[in-house]
Amino acid sequence: MKKLLIGNAAIARGLYEGGCSLISSYPGTPSTEITEEFAKFSDTYCEWAPNEKVAMETAFGAALQGKRSACCMKHVGLNVAADPLFTMSYTGVNAGLVICVADDPGMHSSQNEQDSRHYAIASKIPMLEPSDSEECLEFAKLAFEISENFDTPVFIKTCTRVAHSQSIVEIGERTEVTKEYAKNGAKYIMMPGNAIKRHPFVEERTKALTEYADTSGINRIEKADNAEFGIITSSTSYQYVKEVFGDSVSVLKLGMVNPLPINLIKDFAKLVNKIYVVEELDPIIENHCKSIGVDVIGREVFSILGEFSQKSIAKAFNIQDKYSVDLDTQIPVRPPMMCAGCPHRGMYYVLARNKVTVLGDIGCYTLGAQPPLCALDSTLCMGASVSSIHGFNKAGGTETEQKTVCVIGDSTFMHSGVTGLINIAYNMSNSTVIILDNSITGMTGHQQNPTTGYSIKGDPAGKINLEDLCHSVGINSVRVVDPYNLDECEKVLKEELNKNEPSVIISRRPCVLLKYVKPKTPLKVNTDKCKGCKKCMKFGCPAISFKDGHAKVDTTLCIGCEVCKQLCAFDAFESEVK
Repeated sequence: MKKLLIGNAAIARGLYEGGCSLISSYPGTPSTEITEEFAKFSDTYCEWAPNEKVAMETAFGAALQGKRSACCMKHVGLNVAADPLFTMSYTGVNAGLVICVADDPGMHSSQNEQDSRHYAIASKIPMLEPSDSEECLEFAKLAFEISENFDTPVFIKTCTRVAHSQSIVEIGERTEVTKEYAKNGAKYIMMPGNAIKRHPFVEERTKALTEYADTSGINRIEKADNAEFGIITSSTSYQYVKEVFGDSVSVLKLGMVNPLPINLIKDFAKLVNKIYVVEELDPIIENHCKSIGVDVIGREVFSILGEFSQKSIAKAFNIQDKYSVDLDTQIPVRPPMMCAGCPHRGMYYVLARNKVTVLGDIGCYTLGAQPPLCALDSTLCMGASVSSIHGFNKAGGTETEQKTVCVIGDSTFMHSGVTGLINIAYNMSNSTVIILDNSITGMTGHQQNPTTGYSIKGDPAGKINLEDLCHSVGINSVRVVDPYNLDECEKVLKEELNKNEPSVIISRRPCVLLKYVKPKTPLKVNTDKCKGCKKCMKFGCPAISFKDGHAKVDTTLCIGCEVCKQLCAFDAFESEVK
């Protein structure tokens, strides 16, 4: 049966058909849908883990026991999982283990353009890179075979375009695979004496995998007659090359990007007079070619920044541009913003009004950095806000302690914020941590987390009580506020900043986009009362605009949170115009 699937759904299907019994992941765009799609298979186990390190270790445990397993994450999540990753390369596997990682060239939803191929090279773990949904499915199944045949975890690397674009796949049947577990300390107990003996195995494995890359067919030459030059490429760049050139150039299409082939590249070089390497982000293929004595053209003509497109490939080769459309009107930029009624906006408004320094974190609340609130001073990585405020205040002393806070979401706090809070409590940092609890993992699409009480499949699950958790790690002062109540937020904020001890404020109100959150009657502006002071515009709600000298509410966006009523000194915002 054939089916139209996005790349992530195809990977999930391939993992399922390949006999995967367990997936543990942390949501991260553009990888999230792999786990969400896999969770639809009732005869497997699937979970959201608190973070990527836990997810990878869980998958390792399942593979060790004898069940094929996988974990999924975005590129920056791989940073979190790097600790077990490198040692898993030494231990190898029992049943197959697949690590799905999705890069984000162009930074559509990420804080950097990190190239995950570096992790494959550094950890000496093979990496497959599909170019469409069909390869996503096939490579996922193949990855388990490679994993068990070569005794190694295997990466499947995608990017935003492959993860979210659709193409036809052939649906197959599931193959059940179970390995017997046997105690083997020399293989799995990585104390120095055993690890020293495993390193030579890793090097020999790399040699065997290089031969596999040369001969297996996963990397293939598409020869064109009388071609002026050849192109070495992979992933979505392969699709762009084919769209621009069709069959007029010879192409070496790489499906395995670590280890890279040697003899196959040299054989390809004999077919053409000139070779270009088309790859997004870092020149990994390019540098490999040059290291084996094959002269190629790469970064001389292709940017190291952002993602490619048909247009950028055509431009690099000085081909007439047929991939862009001229518009008579310039399309205005639409910056991302918090939704109308977002519970984070009230707290951010209070912080901005009080000119508080705010160390931010990763999540939809990062959007508080946008005008007009401009509420954030920094955003680094998951959990960094809590650790950073400790260092910020230890360095700044009393001059910063009473005018600095950090903000972090409930899911991000469970991911890696709690350890920073433990550091604050242990080292007696006079810091105020604000947990923005919107009862869900918001920006990646409303996934459950350890504070929600539900599993990935919507079943009841263990629920962490944030207040009890904060108290248990040594925080005595823990306050809960409603971010729709500006006066309450300001009062508690000032009280906690003035305390000479660590403190936590939990700003609790569920995300307005959750299905169980019912909007109230939209507000309207009484133009007779509105004085045109524009104070409501400083709040940054997308439902409020200014027209003909008065504020105006878009009733299709307004959810009736009534925070704007608290800002207006003239009572111009009303449920009904009187």
